[in-house]
Formats: sequence, C-alpha cells, structure tokens
Amino acid sequence: MHEPLSGYVRKQFPALKRQVNGHPIAYLDGPGGYQVPETVIQAVTDYLINMNANVGDQFASAQDTSAMIQNARRIFADFFNCRWEEVVFGANMTTLNFALAQALARELTAGDTVLITEIDHEANRGPWLQLQDRGIRVEDVALNVNTCTLDMHDFQQKLSSKPKVVAVNYASNGVGTISDMPRIIQMSHDAGAYTVVDAVHYAAHGPIDVQKLDTDFLLCSAYKFFGPHIGVLYARKEILSRLRPLNLRTQSQYPPFMLETGTLHHEGIAGAAAAVEFIADIGRKFGCDPQASDAEWPGLRRHQILAGLRVFDQYEQALTADLIAALTRDVPQVTLYGPPAGHPRTSTVSFTYAGYTADQVAKYLGRRGLFVWGGHFYAIRLVERLGLLDRGGLIRVGLAPYNTQTELDRLIQALKAEDALQRFAATLR
Repeated sequence: MHEPLSGYVRKQFPALKRQVNGHPIAYLDGPGGYQVPETVIQAVTDYLINMNANVGDQFASAQDTSAMIQNARRIFADFFNCRWEEVVFGANMTTLNFALAQALARELTAGDTVLITEIDHEANRGPWLQLQDRGIRVEDVALNVNTCTLDMHDFQQKLSSKPKVVAVNYASNGVGTISDMPRIIQMSHDAGAYTVVDAVHYAAHGPIDVQKLDTDFLLCSAYKFFGPHIGVLYARKEILSRLRPLNLRTQSQYPPFMLETGTLHHEGIAGAAAAVEFIADIGRKFGCDPQASDAEWPGLRRHQILAGLRVFDQYEQALTADLIAALTRDVPQVTLYGPPAGHPRTSTVSFTYAGYTADQVAKYLGRRGLFVWGGHFYAIRLVERLGLLDRGGLIRVGLAPYNTQTELDRLIQALKAEDALQRFAATLR
C-alpha cells in the first residue's frame, strides 16, 4: 500500500520545507507556476553535469544532448497524443506564440480577420494584436461578465466574418473557467479558420488530446506543471510544414525544428520531460489498476499520464469546493469571480476583499506564509472587463496537488482576521 496521495506528493518537493516569518510556506500560487519535484531537479542537474553541450557534433555529450531532446519529444508526444515531429520547444509560450503568429501572418493578407477573446491571457492576445500593423483585422469574442465565461452567441456571430485564425484559451488563468474547446474548435474549422489553443493554465489540470480536439496548434508552459521555465508547442505537421517562419539559413526547414530558432534551453527540456514523467509516476502509483499488467495498458506512458492528471484533478476539485464553501460561509468581505456552480473549472479561485486592494491582501497573506497572487495575472482584458483593473484587480488562490486542507484552513483564518489585515494595511500607507 502506498501512502495517501498528499503525503507522497509533498515529500517530493524540497521547496515545501521553507518558512517565512516563522510560518511554513503554503504555495497557493499554482497558476503562476508550480513548485518542482526532486526528480525534475535531478534531471536538470544530471544534464548540466553529464551532457552539457550544443547539438550537431559527434562527441559524446553533443550526441547525448541530441538523444535527450529526441526522448523529450517522444515524452511530450505522449502528453499531447501526437507525433514527435509535432512537438516544438521554445523559450516560453509567449515567444513561441509570437513566432507562430508571425509565421501564420505570412499566410494572411490585409483585411483578413483573426479572432481572439476577452478571457485570454495577454500571451494569446498580444501576438495577434501586433498583426494589425499589417492591416489584419483582430476582433474580440466577448466575455460574459456575469458568469466569467465566453459569450458563445457572440463567438458564433464573429465567425460570420470568416476569420483565418481563432486563438482562445482552454482555461482561464484569471478565474479558472474551462471553455468548451471541442465545440470552439469545430465551429472555427467549419468557418475555415486555423485554431490556436492556449493550454498553459489547463495543462496542469486536465488531459490534453490534440487528436480528439482536432486543433491545429496548442501551447503550454512546463513550469505550470512541475517543470522548468520553457514553452512547448504542438503544431500539426501538415500545416507547420507549409509555413514560412522567421528563422536562419542554417536552420532545418522541416517540422518541428523550423520554429526552434537558436540554441534551445537543453537543461529546461530535460527537466520538462521529467515533469511529465512525474505525472506518469503518480498515475502508476495512484491511478492505475495495480492488478493489470503493462501489456494490458495500451500506450503505457500515455495511459499513466492520463491517470496521473485524473488523480490530481480529483484531489484539487475537492479542495476547491471546500475553499469556495468556506469563503462564502465565513468571509463576508469576499466577492468571488468565476464560473457558476456546475460549469467546468480548474482549482483556481479568484475574489476581491471589500475595503482593500488585491495587492494589500496578497502582501498581508504573504507575510503569514500564504503565497497568493494579486493583480491581473496578465489576463488584463479579463480583469478590465470585470471592472476591477482600476481597483487593483483580483486576489487569486491556485491549488496544486501538494496543497492541503490545513493550508486552506490557515488561509481562511487569516482572511477572517480583518483587524490584523487593517493593522497591516496601515503600515503600507
């Protein structure tokens, strides 16, 4: 028998041993980036000790680096359910999306339309808005501010302009809303558009199957699910091979290499692959039938990844429900912002606290070892549409598999102590 999930998981993370002002740190900032397990740290260290070289030569460390990157592509192919030739690595999601937008722009002409949304992170808005300099029209799909969901009627109306690209997030890093991605992609394809999915926030919370989604492109960031700070892109091979991205004469012009400008973040790739393997390890230990043999699991690593993500989601959803209930019941100063009950969501809970800015509350909680975010989290249009940008934005609590009910109890007690918050806020003036 294995230990309960939370006990096993927490032992993997050295960062959880830290304290601030005598308080153990509760990392409640998951949407900003997860902490890193020991196996990922070891993978990065092993690369730097034993393989640190550039690719393209015949000596051992260069060959080992090439083999590591190729293995990482195969691991992420299992993560996405795609071919290894469709896995592109980059500095971060934003940089990859800029490169993708510039490549797709060469397929567009002045007057063509790109659809983005008001719920998206700026990394899936800014690269497309930049194309307006080329005469390309960029239209916004509206946010329903009452439900913090996309206005699907408005989306349907905007599709009548026959956009060439539709860029939309899978889940909102600002309020946790999960959008109906299969429907959005199908509607977009029916209108003749390429689809670009920002799965940065979603990737830590649910399975990704690019074959079932039938999307053309999908982006994520490894540091959002236990890895180092690198970006990863799924790019449909048949489409990527037709594009003309900005790159160098010396660069391979074939997928997936044609979008990977310059030397890659090799140690980051090693750590990112280990992060996916960490998810698979949880699937093996807690999500798979212990009586089944490996031969009974088709696509073994893929099966384990899916099982691990299901285990994490079940654990996080229970904590999320408890947190929402406690905030609603015990902290009347709080106003919650997010999808309605029953709508798919991640374990991200955002709110305001009457009388105080998000920054004041985040600083107050941080001094108590409760690390949350305050502001717009780069989902600036979302926060603007909610009417909160000029008021300091939102307080965001994002739960990860290493968080516990005890940490949430600490959070609720700190928020209930308005007199302590008032005294602390006074010191900031």
